[in-house]
Amino acid sequence: MKVSPLDAEHRALGARMTPFGGWDMPLQYESGTLAEHLACRESAVAFDVSHLGTVRVHGSDALERLQTAFTNDLRKIEPGRAQYTHLLDPTDASVLDDIIVWWVDERTFDVMPNASNTDRVIGAIGGQDTTSSRAVIAVQGPQARERIATIFPEAAAVGRFRVATCRWNGEPCTVAGTGYTGEAGIEIAVPASEAASLWRAILGAGVIPAGLGARDTLRLEAALPLHGHELGASISSLQADLEWVVSWTKGDFIGRSALLTEKERGVGRILRGIATEGRRPPRADCVVHGAGPIGTTDLGVVTSGNFSPVLGHGIALALLSPGCRAGDEVTIDVRGSELVGRIVPTPFIAKR
Repeated sequence: MKVSPLDAEHRALGARMTPFGGWDMPLQYESGTLAEHLACRESAVAFDVSHLGTVRVHGSDALERLQTAFTNDLRKIEPGRAQYTHLLDPTDASVLDDIIVWWVDERTFDVMPNASNTDRVIGAIGGQDTTSSRAVIAVQGPQARERIATIFPEAAAVGRFRVATCRWNGEPCTVAGTGYTGEAGIEIAVPASEAASLWRAILGAGVIPAGLGARDTLRLEAALPLHGHELGASISSLQADLEWVVSWTKGDFIGRSALLTEKERGVGRILRGIATEGRRPPRADCVVHGAGPIGTTDLGVVTSGNFSPVLGHGIALALLSPGCRAGDEVTIDVRGSELVGRIVPTPFIAKR
């Protein structure tokens, strides 16, 4: 089990730890997931996301290597920007990983895979795994930049989906205006040797520590996909309703032919949002039916579900029949009992 450079800091704060993608990471702190979630929506929180991979790709051919591997078109942006993209299975166009690319300078990219997919991404693009050399701290919330400006103004100035090299205690950090909560904020890749000092300074600025539990409920409210749930084996970019991540005009990329075949045929299912009645949450893998007694019409399956702390009722993402529309009533089979819901537009909470 791998541990973050901030492991001792989490334990000193009384964090409840949990295995995630081969890492031992904080699930929640003493305040609890609900309080951490609401703090992110109302003020600012800090997540340790060091379990995410970092693959440094550098050289005169770096851009072309990424262009021929990933779905999105990096030529839409420029150095100093970040982009969301997918790596597909060449056979069936399943999403092997969803990735943020930080374009650091003309010839240098930091590719950020999910926790357990770093080796898979290196196999597709090459590059150097630099994950163990740094920590990544995500500061998220409407007051995130305001709080960070009091201790690290250079980082606080990095705009949304911008990337910059800043210095903390004289050491270079890569800072991006990205995150996974639907809130404004930044992510800071800081050398492991300086991670604890930056973490303490961030908390000292009034930012609340938050764990993976709140990160999951926040991303669900924002309808952001999680690999292994909304993306993964047998789930394509088109089924996840993320065709905007695909550039059909840039030339070939891994999985393009298989994805184009699916596009021409039409998807058999597509990701939709469901709002349910009451506080009881829907859960992943529960079957979704048309309105009426359970078993009348099988529409699909829940990929992620939970209670929304902001909305006060259950929400879910589900892969459903493409004929389903916003406003349609559904029922979800939760352990043999019927949970009533309605298909709704996403995101459930407006992104900032």
